[in-house]
Amino acid sequence: MQLDQITTITEGTTKILALKQSITDKVPPQNVAFFNPKAKLSRDFSIIAYSAFLKKFDGPRLFLDSLAGVGARGLRVANEIRDVRVIINDLNPSALELAKKSAELNGLINFEVSENEVCRFLSTFSKKGHRATIVDVDPFGSPARHVDCGIRATVHKGLFSVTATDLQVLHGIFKDACKKKYHGVPIKTSYSDEIAARLVVGLINVIAARLDVEITPVFVENNMHYYRIYVRVLNKPDTQNRIGYIWHCRSCGQRGASHEQVASCNQCGSNTEHAGPLWIDRLFDKEFLLNMLDELPKFQIDKTCEKTIRKCILEADMGPCYYTLDEIAEMRHSSPISLLKIIERLQKDGFDATPTSFNPTGFKTSAPIRKIKEMF
Repeated sequence: MQLDQITTITEGTTKILALKQSITDKVPPQNVAFFNPKAKLSRDFSIIAYSAFLKKFDGPRLFLDSLAGVGARGLRVANEIRDVRVIINDLNPSALELAKKSAELNGLINFEVSENEVCRFLSTFSKKGHRATIVDVDPFGSPARHVDCGIRATVHKGLFSVTATDLQVLHGIFKDACKKKYHGVPIKTSYSDEIAARLVVGLINVIAARLDVEITPVFVENNMHYYRIYVRVLNKPDTQNRIGYIWHCRSCGQRGASHEQVASCNQCGSNTEHAGPLWIDRLFDKEFLLNMLDELPKFQIDKTCEKTIRKCILEADMGPCYYTLDEIAEMRHSSPISLLKIIERLQKDGFDATPTSFNPTGFKTSAPIRKIKEMF
């Protein structure tokens, strides 16, 4: 690569060398040295989540970025969190060369590179005494093939973060592919984002269970073209049943979650559709989210992060499935009302109601669909 092909990007306080094509082209080049500028928000969230996690973690601090491209995430961890050893891995020598130059540019001494296939790289850290505090898997498409080796490389009480970008599969366009990769199927609904995230967590849980390991989600984030899941890994068997189904009634719009499939709607008696098997337990750890909020002032990040985290805190104790304003308005053949107003009305009537981080016009509530429609 020639110097005139390279540009310097600044994210947070970190300088990152990348191909100019990555900035100018609609689709960042993958075969040369991958860098996606649109993933800045995702990296911002990562920095906050990793910092919050490491603040409470007692032990050696090792961060593994297994599919690093030019190393943007790992560079930011090494530079902005600092008190952590960072090893990034990629099969592309051009990308790794840029990463090393970026490390020099930022004066990093806690940053290393590896050129290897993902699972070969992670397998070198799968033995006791060698496992990483935080393991990151950020592939093109599904993370399914890398979850096993990612969990094995994560230390007891460590953090495993995973990205999924195969939205067409997770949203139900290719159901057979979804069942093959995620061991469950989606249904097309207004809350498909949450179903997709729960399918990814469900996959991680299935693989963890096979390894006699327990996982607990602490934070889930979605934006435009990806879902990003953060789970704590505990080296003990999971004795809880947190896998089930989301059922949906096309007749009245009622929805819910259960360990077994529900044949008929509990509101109107109509037949139901099902998504799953998938994760039906909590997606957020409120204490972890509060720790993330405490870390915000330390970093130069997108203001969207704080708004999203506060929504996550509000919905942390709510069950699966949200509604959207447009969806209810369409059912009622009326104009939507404001999100704040519907939440206030539901709470005033004695129901739990919060906004959701999955959709800017979405809300979760304990009220049945009949009551929600009345509120409109």
